[in-house]
Order: sequence, then structure tokens, then C-alpha cells
Amino acid sequence: MISEFNRYFFPLLLALMSLVGCDRPGTPGKFQFTGEAQGTYYAVTYYDPLNRDLRPSVDSLLKEFDQTASLWVKNSMINRVNNNEEVAVNADYLELFRISQEVSEATGGSFDITVGPLVNAWGFGPDQAPSIAPGTVDSLMPLVGFRKVQILNHRVLKADPGIKLDFNAVAQGYSVDLISQFLESKGIENYLVDIGGEVYAHGTKPDRKQWLVGIEKPSDDRSSSRKLSAELPVTNRAVATSGNYRKYYERDGIRYSHTIDPHTGYPVTHSLLSVTVVADRCGYADAYATAFMVMGPDSAMQFLAGNREGLEAYFILSGPDGSYKTVMTEGLKQSLTEINR
Repeated sequence: MISEFNRYFFPLLLALMSLVGCDRPGTPGKFQFTGEAQGTYYAVTYYDPLNRDLRPSVDSLLKEFDQTASLWVKNSMINRVNNNEEVAVNADYLELFRISQEVSEATGGSFDITVGPLVNAWGFGPDQAPSIAPGTVDSLMPLVGFRKVQILNHRVLKADPGIKLDFNAVAQGYSVDLISQFLESKGIENYLVDIGGEVYAHGTKPDRKQWLVGIEKPSDDRSSSRKLSAELPVTNRAVATSGNYRKYYERDGIRYSHTIDPHTGYPVTHSLLSVTVVADRCGYADAYATAFMVMGPDSAMQFLAGNREGLEAYFILSGPDGSYKTVMTEGLKQSLTEINR
């Protein structure tokens, strides 16, 4: 079951969890388990001096979170808001909204949770089937704009009832933060949480070495075998990757990416294949990775040069001859190791 599941939902970001077992008396017990969440997999590894199996609690937290933020859960909170039902949003919804608006403001709208109607129209939402026709984008653009929505007294206020929110570019990373916070509330100091390739690593492995995270090399198509482009040791940091080379479809010889530019309403077309962001929290890493995919490498690097404390990024670009080029921020040059170049 797990091997077949991972065959289809293997992450863009591969968490390398080659760990040493803790069988010696008096040492923390090692717990490692996987499951399904948010249309992908999750994997948790932690060391607990009290030898507690926390999987049931993790499963419960993830299922509860889906009831808040998943577009694929019919009566989720976000779907009820999108359907203009009268609903008081909870703390997780508020935090997802706050992070999203903060990243939107910082990036000049390159990240925007109001792209929901466009994402769906291009065939990357719950409906799955593209519904783009002449004039579709123009008709939907008035519904796009992060400043057209706000929350007051736990109620979502929209400038137009047709506005629909989409937390998919931040929710997966935020759910990593939720599980991380839960583990720390139980006194767990050394752990790694990986949900669909969005990762937070805390503490170290038993040998005092940092956790090792792998960054996938872009492939020609979604069925290609997985190879690593780089490895990155991580402690007390989050890592998230956004890429266009596996989430796309082709029509009339044109490849359409799942990353929609909120400024134009169309899928991005620049040479950036993937971007990996390192941040203090995974929700932010996830959101900025999407924003940088929209911005492109030049604008993203200029943004990062503007003293954005705590953010690092690794970009993989395609060259005109089909080769790959990589660019990274200064903070990663001493720790990240590139392979399979």
C-alpha cells in the first residue's frame, strides 16, 4: 500500500530519513510512520524519551485541518466561505489568511489566494477539467486581488460574492507547522515532519548530525524517474519546493503549468522550473516558493537581496539547449551540496 501510494505521490522535495535505530536502554525511542493527507503522503520521524506513539493524534490533527482548508472536502470551512455561507472562521483559517496576506503584500501580489477561480478554470482545481475559452480570463480577473477580501470579527468579507479563496499554496506548509507545534508541545525535541515534500526539521539525529533534505532534479515529464539535484542539511528550519515540471497538462501542443500568475491570469511561462525556499516556518516557505515561481528568478533574487531576514532560496532553471542552471542565495552556498549535475 505504501509503496504503491508513494509511486504516485512522491514529493518534489525528498526528505532523506536514513536514521540510526535507538535500541540501547535509556535512549529515546525512535518513531517513524507514514500516511495519507491532503491528496498526498505524510511522513513523521521523531525521538521520544517517553516512548509515546503519537500517530493517532497526528492523524486526527490532519483530518481536522482538512475540514478547514481543503477544497476537496465538500463541507470544509473554505468551501463554505467560497459558497458565501454564513460561517465564523476558526484560528487556523485566520492564520492561513494572515500569512497569505502578508506574503501577498511583500511580493506585490505575486502570491494571491484569490486566484481560485482561475486555478479552477485552467483545470488545476477540484473540477480538474479545463474550462478556458475566449474571454474566460478577462471575465475572471475582476475576481482576483488579495485586497478585495478581508476578515472582520471572524467573518470573511468579499468585495464580490464571486471571489473564491484557494489556500493550496500555503496550506500544506502550514499543516507541517501544525504537526511540528504539536510534537514540541509533547516535549519532542528531535523530529522531522514531511507532508508532500514540505518539510520542517528540528533538533538532530541521534548521532548529533543534522537532518538531510534532498531537492529533486526537474524531469522531462511527470513519469520520469526521480533524481536529486542537491542535498541540504537542516536544523530548526523549514524547506518547501514549488515546481512546474510535474503539475501540468498539454493541449494542442502547448504545456500549461499549474502556477497561475495573478497579474495576468495565465500560467507562468518563464525558464524557472522549480524553487526551494528555506524559512523559519513552513507556511511561509510554501507561500514564498509559489510567489517566486510567479516572479521568476531575476525578480525573486532581487527580492531576496532586500534583507528578507530568514529566507534562502535555490532556483533550478532551464537553458535554451535543454540544460539546467542553478542559482542560490549566499546563505545556502556553504551548506547545500549539488549532485547529478
